Amino acid sequence: MFDIGFTELLLTGLVALLILGPDRLPVAARVAGLWIGRLKRSFNSIKAEVEREIGADEIRRQLHNERIMDLEREMKQSILPPTKADQPATMDKPAQMTDQSSETTPASEQPAAPRQDKSSE
Repeated sequence: MFDIGFTELLLTGLVALLILGPDRLPVAARVAGLWIGRLKRSFNSIKAEVEREIGADEIRRQLHNERIMDLEREMKQSILPPTKADQPATMDKPAQMTDQSSETTPASEQPAAPRQDKSSE
């Protein structure tokens, strides 16, 4: 992470020994270790909190997108006419044709008589 080699670490320890002395060096090393541990824990907790927030934001975004897609589907279904697959089958039995079918057929469904155009005469 910091690219500190063994010689650099040894030189730093030797300078610390000369400045602090043999009596205070172990206490200073312990205090430095405690501070470094606290910093690591605080950075890790902040990192975990940020990751948790990012995950929660992603879940919220997915739920919002799913709601929008559901609304789009509902709108499409309400706008478009139902397809043949959506319509229920109304005729379970085949229709029986009789000789009197033209009498029972309403006039609107009967074929119209051919019209004679008077202008062509």
